[in-house]
Amino acid sequence: MNNSTQSQTGAAIEPSGSIVAFQDESLQPQRNVKTSENKPPNCVEKTFYILSLFLAVITFPISLFVCLRILSEYQRGVILRLGRLRPKPPCGPGVVFYLPCIDTMRIIDLRTTSFDLDTQEILTKDMVTINIDGVVYYSIKSPIDALLQVFDPTEATEKLAMTTLRNVAGTHKLMDLLASKEYLSYQIEAILYNSTEPWGVRVERVEIKEIGIPDQLKRALAVEQEAMREAKAKVAAAQGERDAVRALKEAADIMETNPIALQLRYLQTLNTICNDNTRSYVFPFPVDIVKRMMK
Repeated sequence: MNNSTQSQTGAAIEPSGSIVAFQDESLQPQRNVKTSENKPPNCVEKTFYILSLFLAVITFPISLFVCLRILSEYQRGVILRLGRLRPKPPCGPGVVFYLPCIDTMRIIDLRTTSFDLDTQEILTKDMVTINIDGVVYYSIKSPIDALLQVFDPTEATEKLAMTTLRNVAGTHKLMDLLASKEYLSYQIEAILYNSTEPWGVRVERVEIKEIGIPDQLKRALAVEQEAMREAKAKVAAAQGERDAVRALKEAADIMETNPIALQLRYLQTLNTICNDNTRSYVFPFPVDIVKRMMK
């Protein structure tokens, strides 16, 4: 799973985990609404503009209360004049002037926000039913597209994220999902990153919160893990016994070739036994040691 992964929607996951978009325009989603802000206004539009401006002038300074709007640093305003996009970039932040008679201002929030993906019941590739949920963080990068290309960018992104989560999770096996939730998040993020670009939405992060498995499967996995731990413990115990036997054999070989070492070991054992003064012990004493002591 460490290789670069390519999605058919025009985004990719690099080995470092970063999301990049493809340059192939055939894979890029197209914008449905073609704007006409560069088209010159017709006579009717010019007439309405002049009348509205004249009305604002003759009602000055009262008109300032309705023609001025203050936008915060995280807000941008998209103005539609007589239903058409004005040939200017989104206005703001600060004080914005517009003509309420012919202009409609839609305020777009650029701050990062999030929504939860409701828990879904999904069938994995190895035919296991799981419950999975997550959270998506996103922001608006193009206020104009967010207003004109999609009715509700938040709702559209949420529904697309839930569908993508179901489709992507269904292509993996259960153990792969449990072991690589981060990789699953990258896959979903790559698809959403490219698919929501025409809507003016930037998907910043996708996180899988929890993958729930049936209780029966949990017990089976617990038994399997317990069996693996017991097997490892038995292997470790067997290795310890093997090392102990090997050490005893080496000690026996040394004592066999060196009688003095054997006698020292015998005396050491006697000293250990004599530490217990509550008991009496009868034990044979080697004759060869007595002979050496008599000499």
